[in-house]
Formats: sequence, C-alpha cells, structure tokens
Amino acid sequence: MKNVIITGSLGQDGIILSKLLREKKYNVHGFINKNRKNKLKDIPYFSTPNNIKKLKKKLDLIQPDIIIHLGSHNPSFGKKFFKKDYQFNLNLTKDIIDYVSINKNIKLILISTSQIFKISKKKINENSSIKIKNYYSKFRLDSTEYMLSKKKRLKLNASILILFNHDSKYRNKRFLFPRLMHAIKFKKFKFIKKIYKENIIEDFSHAEDICYAIYLLIKKDKNPDKLILSSGKKSKINDILDIYCKKYKNLYLPSKVKKNDNLLLGNNLKAKKLLRWHPKKDFFDVANEIYKSLRKNN
Repeated sequence: MKNVIITGSLGQDGIILSKLLREKKYNVHGFINKNRKNKLKDIPYFSTPNNIKKLKKKLDLIQPDIIIHLGSHNPSFGKKFFKKDYQFNLNLTKDIIDYVSINKNIKLILISTSQIFKISKKKINENSSIKIKNYYSKFRLDSTEYMLSKKKRLKLNASILILFNHDSKYRNKRFLFPRLMHAIKFKKFKFIKKIYKENIIEDFSHAEDICYAIYLLIKKDKNPDKLILSSGKKSKINDILDIYCKKYKNLYLPSKVKKNDNLLLGNNLKAKKLLRWHPKKDFFDVANEIYKSLRKNN
C-alpha cells in the first residue's frame, strides 16, 4: 500500500480525503497544526514540523509516496490573513517542495485557490490573468511560482490544483455557507438579509466532488502544471435563501440587491478530460447537508 501524507488533514478537504483514501487502501498520515478532537480512527497524526530539519526527519520516517499539501492558515469569512501567516505558509511549502526536489519519486499535489485570479466576465482557465490582492493570494502565487520553477528545472512529479469554492458539513463554521445555514436554522434575519442584498453569485461545488478529483489525479501518471477543479456553473446564494426562507412567513427578503456582472467562474474542461471526472453534486446538496447536520447537532 502507498503512503500518503495530507497536510491540514483535519480541515474539510483533509477529512474527506483521509476517509476516501483509507477506503481505497492507502496508508494515510495526517499533519496538523493543533491537537484537535475530531481525529479519525486508524490514522496517525503528527504536528506539522516548523523547520526543514524536523520536516526532513519526519518525512524520512514515513517515506511517503504521495504528499497532498492542503495545510495553510486559511482566512475564513471575515478573517484576515497577516504577513506572519504568509511567511509561515510559504516557508512550509518551500520546505516540502525542496524535499520532493531531492526525493523525485514522491508525487506532490499542491493546492491553490481561485482567489489568485483577476475578476473576469469570462470563464477562468489555467492561464487566466492573476492578481495579488492580499497576503493570502500572495502566498498562493509565490508558492505556485516556486514549484513551477523547480518542476521545470528538475522535472518533478508534481501538480498544482486550483480549487474554486467548495463546501460540505465538514466546513469550518466560520465560513459563509455554515454561517448562512446556521442563520436560517436559528432565524437570524439580520444576517440573512445582509447576505441577500449582497446577491452572491459564484462557482460553488460540493467538497466530495473536489476531493474525488484529487484522488483521480493521484492515480494518474500525468502531472499537469495547473488544473482547475470547479463546478463550472453559476450558483446564486439567493436561490438557497428563497427556498429555505419560505418556511418563515414573517421573513421579508429585500427586493433590491447588488448587481454582480464580474464573477469567478471556473473552466473545468481540462480536469474533466484528463481525469474523466464529472461533479455529481451541487450547492443545493451542500446546503441540505449542512442544514441537516445543524438539526442533528442542536
């Protein structure tokens, strides 16, 4: 069985990937920043090493065949990403890339985000224009540039996956979807009306579909430089609110909303063709799943 290391293994994608890869008979090892309670059984977890010597020692011990680098200090809804976060994440990412540069038999999957792209009226593809907006996008862009330079010179077995919005019941409660479904569940109308006015239209996917695509890439011999994973569809948050808020007759939804012409919509055709992958769920499935988990846990 192949050894897999997942950094950020107790985040949403880390949990889903860990479960999926265990089902597929991989030996999964998790790197985490905090000693959290929601650890999965039969998976060994390690504190993420904070320098190259500790990292090398740990990786030499595990001898991974695959590294999926999800881990980062991720700015959730309304949370800032500071310069210290940028530096910590970039240093760790460079250390992992440097290790793989020496141990070229390891397959590295580096995760990036749609937040690196400029807003566009057209669908975003792997070669679309990019833009540094904050320290978080700077970290992702600098990591991408560093890995691609190494890959070109040293022919690394590595790819960068650019993920658009995706959620599930495992998403941190600070993010938009869980906050919104919590507001609906507990009738926090002020927050609901605020989001409704914003008229958020984005490319939303279910995290299980995104993680399954990552699994398909693990099995592939090919290693594309960049690959977008997205639904490729426009999804309106207000459609969710219209459906759920009909249950509450005393809730008045605003008639005036912001106009959204420039959206981040991902072109996933390359991923579909390479991986023979087709998303099976949509953002209504995400909403229903999160809402049911709130009913169960409250």
